[in-house]
Amino acid sequence: MDSGIIPMWQPLCLSGLLGFVVAASLLGITRRFRSIVQPWVVRRVQSDLPLILQIQRWQHRFFDIFFSVVSCLVSVPFYTGFIPILFWSGHSKLARQVALLMAFCDYIGNAIKDAISAPRPSCPPVRRVTATEDEKENAMEYGLPSSHALNTVCLAGYLLHYALTTYGHEMNGFRVLIGFSLVFLLVSLIGLGRIYLGMHSFIDVAAGITMGLVVLAFWLIVHDYIDNFLTSGQNVTSFSAGLSFVLLFAYPTPEAPTPSFEYHTAFIGVAFGLVSGIQQTYLLFHSEDVPRIFSPELSILVFFGRLLAGIPTILIVKFCSKALSKWLLPVICNTLGIPIRSSCYIPALKESDSSKNKSDNKQIGYLQRAISFLPYKTYDVDTGIRFLQYAGLGWSVSDLVPHLFTRLSLS
Repeated sequence: MDSGIIPMWQPLCLSGLLGFVVAASLLGITRRFRSIVQPWVVRRVQSDLPLILQIQRWQHRFFDIFFSVVSCLVSVPFYTGFIPILFWSGHSKLARQVALLMAFCDYIGNAIKDAISAPRPSCPPVRRVTATEDEKENAMEYGLPSSHALNTVCLAGYLLHYALTTYGHEMNGFRVLIGFSLVFLLVSLIGLGRIYLGMHSFIDVAAGITMGLVVLAFWLIVHDYIDNFLTSGQNVTSFSAGLSFVLLFAYPTPEAPTPSFEYHTAFIGVAFGLVSGIQQTYLLFHSEDVPRIFSPELSILVFFGRLLAGIPTILIVKFCSKALSKWLLPVICNTLGIPIRSSCYIPALKESDSSKNKSDNKQIGYLQRAISFLPYKTYDVDTGIRFLQYAGLGWSVSDLVPHLFTRLSLS
């Protein structure tokens, strides 16, 4: 479990990543990479327009609803409900692996999107369907790769791997074939749906699937090492905090502001909150000995009781952590003399349009500003607020709510 001893590899890892960020900023690696890749991607997106329009000729309200619903299977609201359900149903190892894998996928996918800054298919002539607020925000992001395709490959692939390794002795060849077929069908529907909805071109979806396969293969190699470190390593919480901090700096600067950085901040906040909570309560609530759903110790009625108590609790914690952060962070920054601004959370700290034009957008890495002799006068406090808000959400799922279950005799 966590202790005050700091293994040598941890500071070496963080300092190495920090050094890479500094070197990348000084050498302008993002701009150089974009200048090489973006023109090629733009040409491919434009060449895919006739095929996209051909698919959209099958326009029908049923397909609009069907593909919109299917796309929600890897959306932020889906993860908000799915990950707590895994934790509270007794599948804690699967839950923490899925949470960390999705945070990793989100970072990789969104970082590449903003690094390349390639547009989505032009609308018009392409018809873009955004049935939910979540989809409307997704449409504001850049195109390549398709995050939905990448996340679907990793999530469905890892769930299949978990099923095969955990319950493989109960599965015959036919069931295995069914599992692979379902994963293939889901990935195909997601990919086709993103094109039909006008959100992505073929090259975006192909890139997302390819990157998903690479990320999944890498994760299957390292996931046991990560889980062992998470559950029995040294200095886990402090290292996770430092890694989260450095990753905020390492995020590439896009050509124009998009919600991608906000998604990354939220996911990495949830991951840190989960890690900190698991470190405190692993033996109590998250070991392999905890009861699982459908067992005599955890009936379906008790599980529904957990959901009724747990879901409102984590939403309340999310609201309270956001309110506390909005009050506390400005006070800390003012005490330390750090000039701050707010894009949306704190109206009193919003900049005028003229001030915004003089400063860069909020997604620029803060370290890049620092090593450039601080040419930008203010820092967006919303990033810290969003991180702490979702860290509180993650902590409540893995620490606060399991303690609540004990109090309510739901454990």
